Amino acid sequence: MYNKYKDMGFEILGVSLDNSKDRWLGAIKQDGLTWHHVSDLKGWSNEVAQMYGVTSIPHTVLLDKDGKILARNLRGASLEAKLQELFKK
Repeated sequence: MYNKYKDMGFEILGVSLDNSKDRWLGAIKQDGLTWHHVSDLKGWSNEVAQMYGVTSIPHTVLLDKDGKILARNLRGASLEAKLQELFKK
């Protein structure tokens, strides 16, 4: 979905809950993830995860350009339907 919508303004920020830099970067490379990634290497104490109430992974938060939360925990068909709705406007 990233490749389908990135040219329309869809961005992904991957927030890692890893403690190991090598494992974190290795997973990005292995999975071929081309979007932006951040980590403070503090695992579940990650500041962004705490801010958004992440208690399990995977966890998604869909934000608009102003940072307003539009949806949470959408994956697969549900995420694609929401993206279609947003980008057809």
